[in-house]
Parts: sequence; structure tokens; C-alpha cells
Amino acid sequence: MKKVALAAIVSVLALAGCRTDYSWRSQVPADLRTVAVPNFRNESDMTELGPVVTQQVLREFQREGTFKIANVDDAAVEVQGVIKDSDSSFSGGSRKTGMRVSDYRYKVKAEVSVIDRKSGRVLVDNRVYVAETIFAGSIDFPTAKRNASGRIAEDLARQIVDDVLAVQW
Repeated sequence: MKKVALAAIVSVLALAGCRTDYSWRSQVPADLRTVAVPNFRNESDMTELGPVVTQQVLREFQREGTFKIANVDDAAVEVQGVIKDSDSSFSGGSRKTGMRVSDYRYKVKAEVSVIDRKSGRVLVDNRVYVAETIFAGSIDFPTAKRNASGRIAEDLARQIVDDVLAVQW
């Protein structure tokens, strides 16, 4: 009985120090919960990377659930992005393959701006995002790199959506 009473007292004291203003609700104002994501401009040497990243950003917004996807004219918030660079470099080889390159490190850099279309305020101004992954390119390098682009796009999308949600509205 003493253990139960002690546990209850400790629990009450622990809870007394907790914040009471925490909320699971989004901090994004209700009138700003529509988002448009025009195609990311691609300045890298990897073709089709702009649309792949755009599609993943839209999917991540849908998965997260705070924002409703809208066209540019109807959206309260617009996410504009530019793929600035993509680079693949040797990461490792294998003695089993006669020291041929088998792993590549693939890195993509993007710049993203987020604009409140209602007020014209720039919420995020050309923030740089970097994503990287490793892929095996010993059999078909172009196909392996294109497949790795999907993983890179997912990583960039998570970073971007997390930052949009963290904006001080």
C-alpha cells in the first residue's frame, strides 16, 4: 500500500511540472492550410529530377495531413524549389568484383522558398537542403542512379515539409 501511495505522489509531482499549453493541433492557421507546389526547376545534370522531387513533396504534404493541395491561384502557401546540383561519386569497391566500383554516393542540393500568397511574406527564403544516399552501380549505372533519385526525393520532401510546418506563422 505504501508503494502505491508513493507512486501516486511521485506521479502527481511529476505531472505538476509539465506544460499545460501543449497541443497536438497544428500551429498553421486554418486560413493558410492550402499549399501549391509548382514543378521544381532542375539545374542539375540529372534529367527528370525536378518533377520527381515535386511529386514527392506533394505526397509528403498529403501524408502529413495539415495542408490541402491546391493549384497556385487558390493556394494560401506556395513552395518554390530549384534543384541546384546533383553529384555522384565513388563510395566503395569490392575485392570480389576485382576492385571495380560497386557503391556510389549520390548527393542532391536544392534551394526552397515558401511564400504566404495572401500577405506576400516570404516565410522561407532560399533555404538549402541536401540529401544523399548510396547506391550500387556495378551493373547498370544510369538505372541505379535513377532509382536512387526516388530515395533522394523522399528525403528532400521530408526535410521541406518538416520546415514548412515549423515556420513561425
